[in-house]
Amino acid sequence: MESTFQENNPDSQAPKPNFMVNLKENLTFKSKWAELNGAMGDLGTYIPIVLALTLASHLNLGTTLIFTGVYNFVTGAIYGVPMPVQPMKSIAAVAISNPEFGIPEVMAAGICTAGILFVLGVTGLMQIVYRLIPISVVRGIQLAQGLSFAMTAVKYIKNVQDFAKSKSGGERDWVGLDGLLLALICAVFIVIVNGAGEDHIENQQSRGTGSSERIKKIIFSLPSAFLIFLLGVILAIIRGPNAVKGFKFGPSKIEVVSISKHAWKQGFIKGTIPQLPLSVLNSVIAVCKLSTDLFPDKDITATSVSMTVGLMNLIGCWFGAMPCCHGAGGLAGQYKFGGRSGGCVALLGVAKLVLGLVLGSSMVKVLTQFPVGVLGVLLLFAGIELAMCSRDMNTKEEAFVVLVCTSVSLVGSSAALGFLCGIVVHLLLKMRNMGSDGQSCSSVFWFHRNP
Repeated sequence: MESTFQENNPDSQAPKPNFMVNLKENLTFKSKWAELNGAMGDLGTYIPIVLALTLASHLNLGTTLIFTGVYNFVTGAIYGVPMPVQPMKSIAAVAISNPEFGIPEVMAAGICTAGILFVLGVTGLMQIVYRLIPISVVRGIQLAQGLSFAMTAVKYIKNVQDFAKSKSGGERDWVGLDGLLLALICAVFIVIVNGAGEDHIENQQSRGTGSSERIKKIIFSLPSAFLIFLLGVILAIIRGPNAVKGFKFGPSKIEVVSISKHAWKQGFIKGTIPQLPLSVLNSVIAVCKLSTDLFPDKDITATSVSMTVGLMNLIGCWFGAMPCCHGAGGLAGQYKFGGRSGGCVALLGVAKLVLGLVLGSSMVKVLTQFPVGVLGVLLLFAGIELAMCSRDMNTKEEAFVVLVCTSVSLVGSSAALGFLCGIVVHLLLKMRNMGSDGQSCSSVFWFHRNP
């Protein structure tokens, strides 16, 4: 009736979907300080890997900042949530540990991975995979990734790091501008301000209106991650004053990367093959599930996420930008520190874009002086937030699958192996229960669907 009326009355002013209005809503801050704070939540992952690739493999930092800044802004506008842009970790690990795996091989690996993800998204196959994977296996991957982040963070805090060689050195001194005591103070500060998460903060803020409660409210509303990152920048300048003097203003030269047949072959074999399972599981499947958990009113599909990861790298990698993906850890970290809208990552994107255009690759001189222990603290809480997603497993059977998947992923250092073991255990438990509780044989292979 309504559509017929509108067709017969061209002057009807019925509301219509407006793309620009949706973009504006997606970029609108829920809280200015909270969104600014949330934007810092992913830097504990981003900075160490980018710095390591720049030092070990001569990655063009200026180009990477420009392209990842654009990625941040566009994905924030599209999704309306703090969708992170992170390095493809498996490709980065190969490049850092293998001197012969240079920039052409890195970019070839990124392009091949992106092409496969884009095809899986366009054809709808990624959404089918997402809907069929048991939720307990997804939680196992999230728990493993979160604990992996947390363990890496502890190494950053405890030991001196050589990012160029991807190695840990001796134990960190207690006192100093990058000392263990500084990292512990930062960690205590975050616990006091953020507590165990949003629910804790809301419960505290809802109690009474006295002077002590007002003081608590002020403390709990402090942008902890932003203040800690700002402290890190100040300490980096103090530690390396010559880095500021050596700034060269203007963007780095952006050139098309020449990729030989040998680079394509090595990039696919050594980079794409180990990266692809991680991208599918953590960059698409886990991100979509976590987005649904944190933002149930947002419609974020595996198809769209797979396509945006693909498009980012099919464009940027040709110009030497670091291969990137989304990541559940980054989303959890940004949410932990207050990110609630696309404006959070859009703000981070603008900052990266400005730094890339104004300072280019000379930014690396400051990043090398940034206190690694402070980065470790940010990464620690991002990892814990991601790991806590697995707390909604209500049955012993689900918890069993989660722990098997997590254990194999961590010990075997392979999310793909953990995923495979989790699927096998899930099927075995279903087969064991076949015939009981009214289950049929077909239900053994019918997984608990993700929404």
